[in-house]
Amino acid sequence: MHKRNILAAGTPVDQAEKAMIFIHGRGADARGILDIAGALNVTGFALLAPQATGNTWYPYSFLSPIQMNEPWLSSAIETVHGLIDEVIDAGIKAENIYLLGFSQGACLTLESAARKAQRYGGLIAFTGGLIGDKIERSNYNGDFAGTPVFIGSGDPDPHIPVARVKESNLVLTEMGAKVTEKIYPGIPHTVIQDEIDWVNINILQ
Repeated sequence: MHKRNILAAGTPVDQAEKAMIFIHGRGADARGILDIAGALNVTGFALLAPQATGNTWYPYSFLSPIQMNEPWLSSAIETVHGLIDEVIDAGIKAENIYLLGFSQGACLTLESAARKAQRYGGLIAFTGGLIGDKIERSNYNGDFAGTPVFIGSGDPDPHIPVARVKESNLVLTEMGAKVTEKIYPGIPHTVIQDEIDWVNINILQ
């Protein structure tokens, strides 16, 4: 289960008008994912990165049956939801909250947001998709109300099938998100400059 362990950078949350929550991947850490902030247009943002216990949010593939990844997955989602609520309580509107994740963190970003859909500033999923052996639509509620969503991924990617990216796009679009999906042939399992550039121009302008 995940202990409360949040790394903060940027503008203090009680002084910021916008916030970005960074969610690291399997085997990585909060400090590593926060490094991406240096390449993003986030001047003046509160930057927050929760740290997973043991550097992993859930033990098995995101394509495993959800119950296999419990109770870790529910704990991870509660961590993200709790952080969103804390940011809102600090005076930042949901529409000024951005969520960003890579790989396992990108999956957790999309899954957490879909279970708490509202108008966010933006969702940025660098190589990820909704979680489960099949997408369980009944787990998701709310309306994204035009929230911009970026999902980028390689084809093929060793962890994230393109088919799941496309299926996730459809579900999020049905829920009112404005999804941009970019599939890059043959890229490694990493964040590439084109993704950073697109996010800066189209979500963080």
